[in-house]
Amino acid sequence: MKIKRIGVAAIALAAAGALTLSGCTSGGASPSADAGASTAVITTNGSEPQNPLVPAITNETGGGKILNAIFAGLVHYEADGSAVNELAESIDSDDAQNYTIKIKSGETFTNGEEITAQSFVDAWNYTSQTEEQALNGSYFFSSIAGYEDPTAPELSGLKVVDDTTFTVELSQPESDFPLRLGYSAFYPMPSVAYEDIDAYGENPIGNGPYMLDGEGAWKHNEKIDLVVNPDYDGPRKAVNGGLDIVFYATQEAAYADLQGGNLDVLDAIPDSALATYEDEFPDRSVNQGAAVFQSFTIPGRLPHFSGEEGQLRRAAISKAINREEITDVIFSGTRTPAHDFTSPVIDGYSEEIPGSDVLEFDDSEAQELWAEADAISPWSGTFQIAYNADGGHQAWVDAVANNLKNALGIDASGAPYPTFAELRTAVDDRTIQTAFRTGWQGDYPALANFLGPIYVTNAGSNDGDYSNPEFDALIEEGLGETDLATANEKFQQAQEILFQDLPAIPLWYATANGAWSELVEDVEFGWDGVPLYYSITKSE
Repeated sequence: MKIKRIGVAAIALAAAGALTLSGCTSGGASPSADAGASTAVITTNGSEPQNPLVPAITNETGGGKILNAIFAGLVHYEADGSAVNELAESIDSDDAQNYTIKIKSGETFTNGEEITAQSFVDAWNYTSQTEEQALNGSYFFSSIAGYEDPTAPELSGLKVVDDTTFTVELSQPESDFPLRLGYSAFYPMPSVAYEDIDAYGENPIGNGPYMLDGEGAWKHNEKIDLVVNPDYDGPRKAVNGGLDIVFYATQEAAYADLQGGNLDVLDAIPDSALATYEDEFPDRSVNQGAAVFQSFTIPGRLPHFSGEEGQLRRAAISKAINREEITDVIFSGTRTPAHDFTSPVIDGYSEEIPGSDVLEFDDSEAQELWAEADAISPWSGTFQIAYNADGGHQAWVDAVANNLKNALGIDASGAPYPTFAELRTAVDDRTIQTAFRTGWQGDYPALANFLGPIYVTNAGSNDGDYSNPEFDALIEEGLGETDLATANEKFQQAQEILFQDLPAIPLWYATANGAWSELVEDVEFGWDGVPLYYSITKSE
């Protein structure tokens, strides 16, 4: 995904080899916020969340950055991607199908309500079985027994044993289940949330290292102000005074604020500065591997993109894109051309999957494939790629469009939406009538996470409505394996199908490119490219 890569071994499926996660230490990697911690607030960049701040319905990075700051789950992920218990005392199983989860006692939400086993079970049932959540978080609960019955008010596989213990029965053995539990869909919610979920989403009550700074902390399309949660006592205890996340209209504006001393930490460098930012911020910048995959999706409902004609046109478009040139010229080498649908920093990654040669630039072959498609049904119209203008995507979209014009002789262009939220709304509503920018930042460090949630039939992030029963079956078989190597073989076989169907066109692996001001220290970016804000210190 990136030029400098976090070692593959470091991002291995830490939980897959052992069926128990015990203890609650962070291994000493997370600093303590005891007496002497700074009270200075960290400022950073972000984007307006697409949805209310409810774990069940947030599956995009703008909202996810906030949720991960204000909530704590059963486990959290260290910088290298390893899973460490947060609220869990232990997660045990003898067969990888029936899990017993014990949580720490005495932990509370920021409204004082105690966090119990029921807090998790209620939240998981709400996410998995409530109709309005089906679009987003519910897929992550599809492994739990009872999920297949949408009429049931609760998942039969969830049982509360006592205040600090609950059990989870899966439909089949899945040894990486504990590793998933740090993702936001698995966060607990207080009982007050269900009284008015819309109001709760505007002013969420969490249990993480930060909390909203009172009513009105979320200033829509402007910023959100977070303060330290004094009652949080987990491995992510903050060593600063809070976190202000500013929603910038462009990456250039955020970079200008960093240059001017008005921003502390930036995790998205604009294209115009990629070649120079490391020199401008020596010893205060990062360029490292991260679990982020970039693509664009072509929905099968679009004219000319279904059946045999659609397969030919998708392959032609992929072959027409000069990924090496774009990553070198547009991104100054801070992106790596894609060889699969996952990420090089994830255990099991391979550049040798049969069919992956469709990602190699060959304009002559692209023309031949396009001509074969024309023989089935002559091309008409234009080809557009929608993108959010506030995310710094115009340059590469224009470059890809030029590739398609030159190789295929068609009218191709970008279709900008002002904000990420507006683009995602059009995608989710299925009102968008063009191809559109897509990407995936890992929820947890596993190959399956880059495949199942995006391409399995009816999965929560299956934006192109792709469906292939053979692919679905291989993903299910891989998830059911208790041996990691065998599971990854299934996932690679599933990718062979994706290379035939190309529901999305893989482009490149992104890099964590960021920089920070002279006022902050101890800045570290995680396996997913997001800074570990709680560990950042700042001069008063």
